[in-house]
Amino acid sequence: MKELFLIKDTLANKISYYHLMLFLFSLPFDRFYSHLILISFGAHTLIQIRKSTIKPVFTMQTMVLQSVFFVTLISTIYSLNTLQAYREWELYIPVLIFPLLFCFNALDLKKYRPQLLLAFALCCTVTIIYLYINALATIGYYKMPLFAILSPAFTNHNFSEPIDMHATFFSLQIAIALVYLLFRLINEKVASNKIVYGICCLILAAGIVQLSSKSVFFALFLIVNVAFPYFLLQGIQRKRFMIISASFTALVIVGIFNSRAFHDRFLGELREDLSSSFAGQTVEPRLERWKVAASLIAQSPVIGYGAGSEIKVLKEKYFEKKFYRSFLSRLNAHNEYLSFLLKSGIWGLAAYLATLGYGFKKAVSNKDILFFSFMLLLAVVSLSENILDADKGVMFYSFFFSFFVFVSDQKVNIQVPIKRHKYLRKVATNRMVVPS
Repeated sequence: MKELFLIKDTLANKISYYHLMLFLFSLPFDRFYSHLILISFGAHTLIQIRKSTIKPVFTMQTMVLQSVFFVTLISTIYSLNTLQAYREWELYIPVLIFPLLFCFNALDLKKYRPQLLLAFALCCTVTIIYLYINALATIGYYKMPLFAILSPAFTNHNFSEPIDMHATFFSLQIAIALVYLLFRLINEKVASNKIVYGICCLILAAGIVQLSSKSVFFALFLIVNVAFPYFLLQGIQRKRFMIISASFTALVIVGIFNSRAFHDRFLGELREDLSSSFAGQTVEPRLERWKVAASLIAQSPVIGYGAGSEIKVLKEKYFEKKFYRSFLSRLNAHNEYLSFLLKSGIWGLAAYLATLGYGFKKAVSNKDILFFSFMLLLAVVSLSENILDADKGVMFYSFFFSFFVFVSDQKVNIQVPIKRHKYLRKVATNRMVVPS
């Protein structure tokens, strides 16, 4: 634990390190804190900037990481809602500045990656514990049975409500924390540390189930049962891990099927989302809203309707189709790929897909399980959510994408010790000629 807070480095790098740690600590909580820390980190980076430590800025890598911002910038030219487009500029500022900050800052991200990710994972674990304590306190106050914690009143958005976080966006953070601790658990040699990591993994896994995000759960299923064995293990270890992970996954699925609340959430709601409209629904199914979005995309497939126009054009179509609940709730497409098509057409979607492809290529070439997990989570959740329409989604995307890319490109500095004893031996055996 000491290595998380006491690092040996220059004062400027220590301050940068603590800024990033505090930023990671702030992610599960109100956006005020993450924005304040980001501003402070940016000011510190500019004050401490040195020509000798600046990494190349005008590179393909930086452009790819900032592509979402530039797509929004260009598609503002023909936007049907210019005011909302400017608000999207503001929302996407972290996408623009994180790559620049990592270019200008001298901190060795590769060196401190383990500490930063461990701190983030422990923060997520403590947050899940707090949410369970809050839920149990509520159950105790209203004298409800203990198994009420498995009811809809304490799952999904209701579980994350005390920290005012969207369940899916919080699940994304928990998933990254869980993958990292599983990675540490597999590679750890000290028994006491294994126990701690194992307990934290169980807590985070319970949080994932409690939050009940279907897309994150599916992505984690692929990561744990497919990506982990492929990236990290070989031979008998791979087979043993696959048996254990498949058994644990089967146990979780059986538990979900045996709980009415989780069964309805994972299977019942999925069936509703992919079905046609019927009487008594709270909100029109996702599939019906996707059809509405598709019909709008067909009318302007190449350039879309411009940044900030998604809600405007969808609302008009919702009203026309008598989707009054979706109209009043101002619902977006709930699909990042359709959202890009609506805002910026085929060229905007192509830019986003190229960005995802770039990330996947780097993750696979470096055999980086954390980076690959992040990209898979991003790609899968983009099917069911507009990740980049919410502040927490943008912060998650912009920080971790830039962080993993810069870490993967950073070379390890290996200092070869000077063998002084050989030099001294050579000097001692040679006859020195001293002029008179």
